[in-house]
Amino acid sequence: MPEFVQQVLPGDTRERLVCVACGHIDYQNPRVIVGSVVAHAGAILLCRRAIEPRSGFWTLPAGFLELGETLEEGAAREALEEAEARIVPEGILGVFSITRIGQVQVIFRARFADAAAPHMAPGAETMEVGLFEWDAIPWPSIAFPSVHWALNAWHAAPDGRPGAPAGNPASDPRGAGRAGVTMHAGAL
Repeated sequence: MPEFVQQVLPGDTRERLVCVACGHIDYQNPRVIVGSVVAHAGAILLCRRAIEPRSGFWTLPAGFLELGETLEEGAAREALEEAEARIVPEGILGVFSITRIGQVQVIFRARFADAAAPHMAPGAETMEVGLFEWDAIPWPSIAFPSVHWALNAWHAAPDGRPGAPAGNPASDPRGAGRAGVTMHAGAL
């Protein structure tokens, strides 16, 4: 197995993992997460996680973007995998930087593809799914800070008016906070 060492290369400012034998640079870059706040008749689709991290907690349908997918395709695929929901992304709601785990999260505002008969059911990574009115969202059981941020961004403009996407809150600009802290608008 090749040996890698940390070093700052000429012209660079960061330490990188470099193979001692061949000089290959193992760049470590953030992963892209895509997801959606899917709204229907004023309620939001949430999924109860059946996998770690945060199994048993509620989240938005979201996950890792795959190679060859657009952001919108990835968000739609994640909703189908996690909630068996066919959705239509309608624009970026927020872009969140989670530096402590190396993620950039792109969260869309979305609707069910068939608004007259929306379908949802738990996928392989989900215990249960549900549509929640704002006051019924299980805030203490929300899995991740960025889910709070996305829900609050949606709640601030539920009609979908155009505007700049939401970003990290001023209290956590680098996404260094951890889950388990109450962060919904009513608690701020």
